[in-house]
Amino acid sequence: MYAIVEIAGQQFKVSKDLKVYVHRLANEEGSKVSFDKVLLLDENGNITLGAPAIEGASVEAKVLQHLKGDKVIVFKKKRRKGYKKRNGHRQSLTQILIEGISATGAKKAAAPKKAVVEVEADAVVEAPKKKAPKAKKEDTQE
Repeated sequence: MYAIVEIAGQQFKVSKDLKVYVHRLANEEGSKVSFDKVLLLDENGNITLGAPAIEGASVEAKVLQHLKGDKVIVFKKKRRKGYKKRNGHRQSLTQILIEGISATGAKKAAAPKKAVVEVEADAVVEAPKKKAPKAKKEDTQE
């Protein structure tokens, strides 16, 4: 069983006992977190799609630790101008452990189909005719 869930603005494919690094969450280490924005659920090949999210479904997780990601160096240079800028960035991350996926949401029925307009076979639908451009008058003096 797996689910696609939106956590801190990003989508993750999660399953039970999976460790995931997400953008920094405000929760303390060791606390439980529940994510309600489940976009897709797969239960043994039985797929449920949300529009946009599945009502009643949630993913429970535990915050393991807060940490910083690897340093990324941003280097800018313009040749022959003497311009060089070196900058670094370390993303703040939270490691979470997925403890369970609850799929209490009811499956949504297919959207009702729109009524189809029937047209008789003898009826001919004509497109509006375009007007021909006016011809310029030519001076004919002889």
